[in-house]
Amino acid sequence: MPHEILDQSKFLELAAGATECKIKRLKQSVKLKLRTKKTLYTIKLLPNEAEALLAKINCAKVEQ
Repeated sequence: MPHEILDQSKFLELAAGATECKIKRLKQSVKLKLRTKKTLYTIKLLPNEAEALLAKINCAKVEQ
């Protein structure tokens, strides 16, 4: 079961231990998914916020 994260700084902390970051572009938002060893974490952001956050993440990025 995925866990939704609402805080961008918490999402960045979790991204340090993630193996993969999936990007799903919706009509008015972007959903980012972080795959860690045990859990899938998600966050929904506006497109400009998502791009700024993606620039800070170092894990492998996959477009869906």
